Amino acid sequence: MDESEDVPKDFIKLKSEKLSVDEVSELVISPCCGAVSLFIGTTRNNFEGKKVIHLEYEAYMSMAETEIRKICRDVRQKWPSVKHIAVHHRLGVVPVTEASVIIAVSSPHRAESLEAVMYCINTLKASVPIWKKF
Repeated sequence: MDESEDVPKDFIKLKSEKLSVDEVSELVISPCCGAVSLFIGTTRNNFEGKKVIHLEYEAYMSMAETEIRKICRDVRQKWPSVKHIAVHHRLGVVPVTEASVIIAVSSPHRAESLEAVMYCINTLKASVPIWKKF
């Protein structure tokens, strides 16, 4: 890949199909980056002492995408060296052990990508209109 073509990009996807860690991580790989950090949020088999067999997510799609874009802009202001950001969130039914959300960030060094991934998931959970149904 020609480095001049490697402009920073944000990859945002809300979908009902199973999420792919490989697909999301490959989106953010860059020849000028030595770090790709990932967060994978999965459905666990319990919540507040109750058995869980799956979760179901719904979203206000246009607003969710807008809010995720804002998070990406904030990341770029806080960590200017961040290259690419990918945020994929699953909607509908998500069985136990499957991914509900995958976030990937690339940067030249690990500290920025690790901090950015944590910021992304914490801000997404606090401000993006995606709801979990039990």
